[in-house]
Amino acid sequence: MQSKRDYYEVLGIPRTASANELKKAYRKLAHKYHPDKNAGNKKAEALFKEASESYTVLSDPEKRAQYDRFGHIGVGNISSNDVSVNIQDIFGDIFSDFFGGERKKNKKRKGSDLRYDLEISFEEAAFGGEKNITINKKDICNICNGSGCKSGTIPNTCKTCQGYGEVRVSKGFFSMSQTCFNCKGNGQVINNPCKECYGTKLKNIQKKIKVKIPAGVDESTQLRFINEGESGLFGGTKGDLFVFLSIKKHPIFTRKRNNICCNIPISFTQATLGCKLEVPTLLGKVFMSIPKGTQTNTTFRLKNKGISYLRSNRVKGDQMVTVHVEIPKKLNKKQEKLLRNFSKTLDETSMPKGKSFLNTVKEIFG
Repeated sequence: MQSKRDYYEVLGIPRTASANELKKAYRKLAHKYHPDKNAGNKKAEALFKEASESYTVLSDPEKRAQYDRFGHIGVGNISSNDVSVNIQDIFGDIFSDFFGGERKKNKKRKGSDLRYDLEISFEEAAFGGEKNITINKKDICNICNGSGCKSGTIPNTCKTCQGYGEVRVSKGFFSMSQTCFNCKGNGQVINNPCKECYGTKLKNIQKKIKVKIPAGVDESTQLRFINEGESGLFGGTKGDLFVFLSIKKHPIFTRKRNNICCNIPISFTQATLGCKLEVPTLLGKVFMSIPKGTQTNTTFRLKNKGISYLRSNRVKGDQMVTVHVEIPKKLNKKQEKLLRNFSKTLDETSMPKGKSFLNTVKEIFG
């Protein structure tokens, strides 16, 4: 007689495996070898029974302790009638693939969450603000007050499940509860539906909501509004509304975390001689000193001119101003002559980077 394999070996888990690891291992094997997916395959059926037997023992704390101590002798002979697995708990939605059923539903049903995509301006993201939005959602029908029935009538107890909302189904050596196909788990059947909601207990409505935008929000920030989603059924709570923010591009500014960045062109003479440069910020224009000899792509920092950190208006980022020296593309003859005369006055001390580069080239190429 062939000896039984070790239950832990069957499931492919260590002896220290947690209950959750045990369930995951069995679920994987049961889904792979289930007879409904392997019709006529005796080997798959045997492996399925072996995995189910292993899970039956190891999922029971007392049986598992006995097995860990004494092995198969500690739990005795396990027949197919002794195998007891909560299929709904193990398979969940996957179970519907095997039997075409629905997942067991709770009597109280929470309403669905809703999503709303809201575009705001760069300034609104920086300073906060308010927006009025209109959402479409399902709410309790105000005609039947959520009963789903025509005025003067009441729902009838489902004859198929006798009001329990579920029926017993046998499949092989399993016996389990399945949502009643007749009443969809409600336990009641509506023969005279409400003309407004057609028996669904819910109707489509529009609702206006004021969205308060905190200062410092960023792209894809989510704002949650509790109980502003769709209504639940049978006393279930309402869902929530999630507002996802997107921010319009600004013609001048970009954002890097809580710092604001902008690029400003300056002339050759401004960069060479230095100047007071007028710079735009979110709070208005300011003047910034550009020192003599400023090179292109030099970045200057304006402290506390950036965006507030979320939920903290007292702490702000900075504004990073990068200047780009703009070279004139068109010059008249007088201007060209002036520049040529000017270039004759320059020496190596005026262009230290150029001198350094030429010296490096000489060292390499001779």
